[in-house]
Amino acid sequence: MTVTVHRAPVAGIPPLTLYRILWLRVTVFVVEQQAAYPEIDGRDVEPHAELMWAAEGEDVLTTLRVLRERDNTRIGRVATAAGARGRGIAADLMRSAVSHLDAEAPGLPILLDAQQHLAEWYGRFGFVVSGDAFAEDGIPHVPMRREASHPTG
Repeated sequence: MTVTVHRAPVAGIPPLTLYRILWLRVTVFVVEQQAAYPEIDGRDVEPHAELMWAAEGEDVLTTLRVLRERDNTRIGRVATAAGARGRGIAADLMRSAVSHLDAEAPGLPILLDAQQHLAEWYGRFGFVVSGDAFAEDGIPHVPMRREASHPTG
């Protein structure tokens, strides 16, 4: 079956697909990583926020959220289903997100807070550590930044 990449604001996502996206995020962040926090934080419905996801049929395999802030854009909530890891699907979705953001907002940097052990993975897409490490819900993170002119890998 073919993997397809999608992008839409919450209001434009079919209800069952939105449910699957949120289910995946809760499964990865709250259950797998044992980080009890308000995963559904209200930012998904901000003006200009979008969700991106890769699906195989009806199965959501990986997802991320794009937020447009005043001086930058931000990628977050990157989550991949356990059975889809190692297939390059999350990398394809990240490349697609960065490409869209570069085209839509040339010159604006893209920010994200990476789990520290994934900093090298995000580096493949032009992100560099841009500050001190910090703990979020007991998980080590690092802030990362990507300038719009940086090529993706």
